[in-house]
Amino acid sequence: MCVNMAVKTQPLDDRLSKRNFDVLARYIYNYSGIKMPHTKLTMLEGRLRRRLRVTGLPTFDSYCDYLFKHGGIEAEAIFLIDAVTTNKTDFFREPKHFDYMVRTALPDIVKTFGDRRLRTWSSACSTGAEPYTMGMVLADFLAANAPERDFFILATDLSTDVLQKAQRGIYQSDLLQPVPTEMMRKYVMQASDGRRQEMRIAPKLRSRVGFARLNLMDDAYPVGDPMHIIFCRNVLIYFDKPTQQHVLTRLCNCLVPGGYLFIGHSETVTGFDLPVKQVANTVFKRI
Repeated sequence: MCVNMAVKTQPLDDRLSKRNFDVLARYIYNYSGIKMPHTKLTMLEGRLRRRLRVTGLPTFDSYCDYLFKHGGIEAEAIFLIDAVTTNKTDFFREPKHFDYMVRTALPDIVKTFGDRRLRTWSSACSTGAEPYTMGMVLADFLAANAPERDFFILATDLSTDVLQKAQRGIYQSDLLQPVPTEMMRKYVMQASDGRRQEMRIAPKLRSRVGFARLNLMDDAYPVGDPMHIIFCRNVLIYFDKPTQQHVLTRLCNCLVPGGYLFIGHSETVTGFDLPVKQVANTVFKRI
C-alpha cells in the first residue's frame, strides 16, 4: 500500500466520529461478519491509531476519506481487518475437547474411515496454538493406535498478521505451559540461547500444518476434500444469528458424513437447521 502524502503527526485530540465509526462498522461487518456495536468505538479508535501513523494520514476523517472516497479500501482492507480482529489463543484451550478427540472421535474415525490420511481443519487458528495442539494429539494417538495412518491439518484465519506468527511457530515459554511434559519433549524445541524465553514447534509437527487466509464470510470454503474433524471455536460469538447460520452451514458442507465439528464452550447451534447431532458438550457429528 502506498499513500502519496507527507507523514504528519496525528493531533492528540483527534477522535473517531460516530459517523465514521458507523461507516467502518458497516464495512467490517459486511467483510468479516464481525459485529461492531457503538460500545466498541473507543476500542476501534485505539486500534486504528497505528494505521494512521503507518499511512501518514493525519486524522480519522482523512483516513476514512482515503478508504471510502479515494479508493484506498482495496489496499487497506487486510490491514483494517487485522487491526480489529481479536486473537485470544492458548495451547490445550478447552481441554475437554482434546480429551474427547482421544477417547471417542479419533477411535471412531479410524474405525469408520479407510482413509490413510486424516484431514482436520482449524478454521480460526489465530497464532497457531489450536492447530499445533491438534497436531500433538493426532500424532500421539496415531503413533499408538494406527501407525499406518497419517494426518494433515489445515489452519486458516482472516488475519494475515496472526498467520505469519503461526507459520513461524515461535512462542513465549509461558504460553506452552499447558502442554504435557512428554509432548513438550517430542514436539517443542528450546531456544539455543538460554536467555531467550522462547520455544519453537518442532519441524516434524510444523510440516503437518498448512496455513492459509480464509474469510468465513465467503460463500464457499475452498478447503479440498471433506474433513474428518473441524474446529470452529470462539468465533461464532462475534457473529449475529444469520451469519452464524451462514458459517455453520458451510462448515458442515466441508465435513464428511460421520465427521466431527467442535465449537466453543460458550457457543451453541440451537435453533439452526444443520445436518449434525450433538454427541457431547459443544461437539457435533455430521449425519
